[in-house]
Amino acid sequence: MSPSTSTGRSTTPRRRPEGGAPAGGASSAARPSSGGRPSAGKARSKSTNQSRAKSASRRDDRRGFRSENGSATASNFAPKKPSIIPIEVGPDNGFVKIGVPANLAGILAATGVTEPFSIQSVTLPDSLAGRDVLGQGRTGSGKTLAFALPLIARLAATKVGRQANRPRALILVPTRELATQVAAVIDPLATACGLRVITVFGGVGHGPQRDGLRAGAEIVVACPGRLVDHMGEGDAKLDRIEITIIDEADHMADQGFLPMVKRILDATPKVGQRMLFSATLAGGVDAIVSRYLDNPVSHAAEVEAPVLLDHSVLVIEDADRLEAVAELARKERVVIFTRTKHRAKQMAAKLQTFGINAVDMHGNLSQTARERNLAAFASGSASALVATDIAPLVVHADPPIEHKAYTHRSGRTARAGAAGRVITVASTSQVSEVKQLLQKAGVTATWTGIDVSNMTGRPSGRSAGRGGVRADGRQGGRPGARSGTARGNGGRPRR
Repeated sequence: MSPSTSTGRSTTPRRRPEGGAPAGGASSAARPSSGGRPSAGKARSKSTNQSRAKSASRRDDRRGFRSENGSATASNFAPKKPSIIPIEVGPDNGFVKIGVPANLAGILAATGVTEPFSIQSVTLPDSLAGRDVLGQGRTGSGKTLAFALPLIARLAATKVGRQANRPRALILVPTRELATQVAAVIDPLATACGLRVITVFGGVGHGPQRDGLRAGAEIVVACPGRLVDHMGEGDAKLDRIEITIIDEADHMADQGFLPMVKRILDATPKVGQRMLFSATLAGGVDAIVSRYLDNPVSHAAEVEAPVLLDHSVLVIEDADRLEAVAELARKERVVIFTRTKHRAKQMAAKLQTFGINAVDMHGNLSQTARERNLAAFASGSASALVATDIAPLVVHADPPIEHKAYTHRSGRTARAGAAGRVITVASTSQVSEVKQLLQKAGVTATWTGIDVSNMTGRPSGRSAGRGGVRADGRQGGRPGARSGTARGNGGRPRR
C-alpha cells in the first residue's frame, strides 16, 4: 500500500540511486544510518504479518473454508472439485454386478479397483438394499469400502437439504488415524455426489470441528469421546441420522468406548440403517448388535489370517531384545509394537542410538506430532514406526497380552492381498504365553532363535523387562501403575 492510500496525501515515488541506496528526502536525512529504508522493526513486522496471512490462508484451505473479502468464513465451504474423474463402466464391472451404482463403480475403476473383495461381495447386496448388516472380517480385508459404498449410494439417492449441526450419516471409529483413513476413502466418492465429509476426534482443537459441523456436512466420521463432547455443546445433533456405521467395534469394546457408543446410538432415530463391522464378535459387541441392529443379516469373510501372512517367533535372551529389534529394522521398513506408550517412546529413542531413524506413535503425542511421524514413515525418511496399536513387516517387540490385539496389530501388513510378515520377539520366559497367544489367534508360526522344543514350563514370575507380563497375568513395571489409561485422565480411555 502506498503512503497516499493510507494518508490521502500525494507522495512522490522514491527512486533508487545508482549507488544502491534509496533516495529518502527529508526522511532519509533524519535517519542516515538506515539509508532511507524502513526500519528493521517495520520490515520484520511486515514480513511477520505476511507470513501469518499465508499460514492462515493455508490453514483455511485445509479446513475447506472459502475466503470472502480476505477473511475466512466458517459458514461457506469452497466448492470441491472431484479429486478422481470417474470412467465409464459396463455391466461386466464386478461392483456393478452386485448393485453398486455405475457412477461410484466408475470412481473405483479410475483408481484400478474393478473387482470387490470377499467382505464386499457378501455384504454389499444386503447393505445396498437397506438392511442392517453385521460384517465380520479381518483387519485389512476391505471393510471400509464395504460400508462406504452403500452409505454414499443411499445419501446420493435422496436429495435432502444440508442443515447446520445435523449430519445424515455417522461412522464411529476407535482412533484418530482410522478416522482420517476412513474419511480419505469416502471423500472422493462423496465429493463426486456433492456430499461433504468431516472428521471429529480428540487431540486437536474443538473450533475447526465446531465450525465444520455448523457449516453442515452430510457425513461425520468420529471417535466417540469427542463426538459426545460436541453433542453436549449442542454442535452435533443426531436426530437426522439415516445410516450409522460402527467400525472396529471389538477394538472400541476393548478400549472401553461402548458406554459412549450406546449414548450416541440412543441419540439417533430408531428407524434407519445400521451396520457394524468388526474383526471379532467378542466382549460387548453382542450387546450392541442385540440392542441396536434390527434383524441384521450376518456375513463373515476372510476371518482367518491370510495365507500370504508369514508368522514367526524369534526367541532371544531378554537382554538382547533391543539389538534383535534393531537388526530387523535395518533390513526393511517396519512397524514395531510395544505394550505401553512409555515403552514406545523409549524404544524409538534407543533405536536412534543404533543408527535407525525411528519415530513413535501413541496417545500422548499431539495430533500434529502424530501426523508428522506418520508422514515421515510413509515417505521413507523414517524406516521404523514404534506404536502402541502398513508395512511389509510387523514386529511385536513386546508380545501382546490379548490375542485380539495380536490380530489387530498383525493386520497392519498383508493388506489388500499383499504379502507380509509378522515377527514376535519373545524372551525365554515368555515362550509359554506366546504359544497360548498364537493358539487363541489361530496362527501357526515358525519358531527361530533359541531352541524352545524342550520348553514346557510356565513363564517365570518375574516380569520380562518393564513391559513384561508376570505369571499371574498382570503387567509388570512400576508398582501402582495403571494399564491402558492416561495419567491424570481419571481412568477414562484416551480419545
